[in-house]
Amino acid sequence: MIKFLDLHKINERFRDEIDARFKSVLDSGWYLQGKENERFAQNFAAFCGVRHALGVANGLDALKLIIRAYGFGPGDEIIVPANTFIATILSVSENGCTPVLVEPDPETRNIDPKRIEAALTKKSKAIIAVHLYGQAADMASINKLAAKHHLKVIEDAAQAHGAIYHGKRVGSLGDAAAFSFYPGKNLGAMGDAGGITTNDTALYEKIKALANYGSDRKYHHLYKGVNSRLDELQAAVLDVRLAHLDADNNRRREIATYYRRHINNPLISLPQAVNETAHVWHIFAICCPERDRLQKFLAEKGIQTNIHYPTPPHRQEAYQEWREQHFPISEKLHREVLSLPISPVLTDEEAAQIAEAINAFV
Repeated sequence: MIKFLDLHKINERFRDEIDARFKSVLDSGWYLQGKENERFAQNFAAFCGVRHALGVANGLDALKLIIRAYGFGPGDEIIVPANTFIATILSVSENGCTPVLVEPDPETRNIDPKRIEAALTKKSKAIIAVHLYGQAADMASINKLAAKHHLKVIEDAAQAHGAIYHGKRVGSLGDAAAFSFYPGKNLGAMGDAGGITTNDTALYEKIKALANYGSDRKYHHLYKGVNSRLDELQAAVLDVRLAHLDADNNRRREIATYYRRHINNPLISLPQAVNETAHVWHIFAICCPERDRLQKFLAEKGIQTNIHYPTPPHRQEAYQEWREQHFPISEKLHREVLSLPISPVLTDEEAAQIAEAINAFV
């Protein structure tokens, strides 16, 4: 069986480094907001090319905290992609704001800047640009539009750790960025974890307080905050894996290049890369009108696949108010998309087996 994602094998490569850091944390007796958090935050900020990075409990919290720190709330609208994981949209609605869905570009599958302007109103406050599947959104166009309409730009970089756009890393392309370090991400922890990056010092300080019960120092509370902190063990894992992230992403690119050169089936549409050396391929998502039959066919050949995502947000029960809305591009993607195995530990032989199996599908 070729696993869709073998997390044990991914982390086993760094067992000695992780064991040493775990022992250091255990011996320190300090398990929250300590040296591991400081070290990872500094290293991740430098990696992304920003002044500030902050670890939080998960990627959803990262988005929620950014929106809250800006003071957006009821009556405010925030532009979001129509074809994103629901966490992007939950972060908006949980702050009392109204998510406004915008269709993607069918080729890149990222939010289409040409469609954003038509969705703007006097209530619009921000655009959340999701770097879907590991490819940066069209940030030049988005930032230009945001400047024209005085909007904040928030990056949802949960799937794009290390991706590059016009020579800069994601996380440095907007006003603030949210990351998920869920175990399956390109940069993954061993549990829930998230992070925020920004060049805005005042915003950083406010988010840092909000995430720690609204406190800027012990027993002094500036805001009605929450508890959303990255623990020392997860920070240690992330710092170990950060040192290997570029190499891991390069391996993902090699596999993606192989797939794109060797998968040749008229029933299959392959994902497009605007820049081959910038995409980090968190997900390699093909499209097939007979997606479910293809998934079953591959499973019978011992190949695990996944679907990112089977149901679009506007068809979820959680957002029944959108049931009458139609987003045909997103709906088509959600009907047809199928994610193939891709990871730093997938072998050349396994990639060849997967391509061969797909080419045999009729």
